[in-house]
Amino acid sequence: MEKTEDYIKFMTGKVVDYMETPQEQRKENRKKAKAAKEPWLTRWFGLGGFALAQWIKSRD
Repeated sequence: MEKTEDYIKFMTGKVVDYMETPQEQRKENRKKAKAAKEPWLTRWFGLGGFALAQWIKSRD
């Protein structure tokens, strides 16, 4: 039961922080997070995907 209460407190704190953050700052944070993400090929296939992409580019 104690874990559930801790989780509810945690989620409530997150929601309050979200609601107190100005909308412009939330949008800016989303843009920064999206820009910091690595390309999907690397995320899905790791270094092998990167190597494959480089190999295909070199063949053209």
